[in-house]
Amino acid sequence: DAAGNSSKAAAPFSMTYHSPTPPVTSPTPPVTSPTPTQPAMPSEPGTNDWEFDILVNGRAERVGKAAIQEANDQQVTTITMDEEKLAQLLKEEGERAVIIIPVTTDSDVVIAELNGRLVKDMEAQQNVVEVRTMQAAYTLPAEQINIDAISQRFGTNVGLQDIKVRLEIAKPSPEAIHMVELAAANDGFALAAPPVNFKVSAVHGDRQEEVTKFNAYVEHSVALPEGADPSHITTGIVVEPDGTVRPVPTRIAVIDGKSYAQINSLISGMYSVVWHSLAFKDVENHWAKEAVNDMGSRMVIDGIGNGLFLPDQSISRADFAAIMVRGLGLQLESGSTPFTDMCQKEEGYQQAVITAYSYGLVSGFEDGSFRPLDKITREQAMVIIAKAMKITYLQGVNAAQTSDHVLHSFTDAINVSDWAKSSFAICVQAGIVSGRDNGQLEPKAFITRAETALIMQRLLQKSDLI
Repeated sequence: DAAGNSSKAAAPFSMTYHSPTPPVTSPTPPVTSPTPTQPAMPSEPGTNDWEFDILVNGRAERVGKAAIQEANDQQVTTITMDEEKLAQLLKEEGERAVIIIPVTTDSDVVIAELNGRLVKDMEAQQNVVEVRTMQAAYTLPAEQINIDAISQRFGTNVGLQDIKVRLEIAKPSPEAIHMVELAAANDGFALAAPPVNFKVSAVHGDRQEEVTKFNAYVEHSVALPEGADPSHITTGIVVEPDGTVRPVPTRIAVIDGKSYAQINSLISGMYSVVWHSLAFKDVENHWAKEAVNDMGSRMVIDGIGNGLFLPDQSISRADFAAIMVRGLGLQLESGSTPFTDMCQKEEGYQQAVITAYSYGLVSGFEDGSFRPLDKITREQAMVIIAKAMKITYLQGVNAAQTSDHVLHSFTDAINVSDWAKSSFAICVQAGIVSGRDNGQLEPKAFITRAETALIMQRLLQKSDLI
């Protein structure tokens, strides 16, 4: 880390943590697997349904049926499962089995349908299900469906066996695509692949309930067009219903020889990938050049105009919270502010701070204030980063090692406030911070914009999100 300004530190954060309930395990990435023996197409011309192979831990098993129909001027392929046969296979495979449903029809909509009772069994065994089409792949740990919670929406008299859970990958409507194209033109980025809708829902009778939020990152993979250069992808985006877009942590992966942008997100919705390359003029010879330009290209950090970033300038608490929210790809939340000094709705950081509070990243000061325009110290920033690691499931300090042991090599470790010591140790051991050039932590110094960019990049990289 680079050196920065040092000044009197602000008061510490309250350490109250308000995170969403974590799942039992973190999500499992897509598994590269052989092509099933039975292609996902009718065996005879003119037929609209046929037996279908899925992959269970890479082995093709004929336990599904596929059907094609027309609905709302779209071709829909629906895959259903033999519940008893699949349940037996999963029992034999044991925990953490991966079920891949590969669909090669060129349908507008692909739906994989699972019985609610089967989903319950899959949750208990920590299974992962992936729907893979020609345009996208949707990888979902079964526990993220949370079948008990969604079944309660239908009433206590509805059995799980009577609920159908649907995982859907669909081409957006022409109107939705036009909305994304307008957003690209307005925000100065180029679409690198057509947008794709990802949806999880439960159906009972004529009623449908959607699963819109998850407790851990779920991979929404968008296939790159044939011949596309993976190096010309800077980030994935999610498109909100009002047409606004926001960045989501994204990495490029190859599955069965095809390049995908794996977009890691906590919600379902419409996703695409973009090219948005930035190179700030005043970081050309700076130690943080790569991190700053990477985070800028991913739309996580902003410049100040005229192609400048001001890397060595300190950063406000509100701006730091906003960068964390964007970097983690969190959906902005609204509502009343939890802080006494943030009642001006016209402030641009209002939603970001409310969102950071909702996800347990910040909790303010003991007097109920947040002090959004105060400069943030390095130890205050470490408290937020350590909380973010809980969201990304990045391993922190080994329980056998104390904070003092982890920080003992830094000559100024004694200056770290008690309320920040464990957070600083977590960040150091995870490799997210390593001290400044003088070999010191400088906990009371203000963190710089360049340090913030590097820390955000390291957090996402070490969490395997980018």
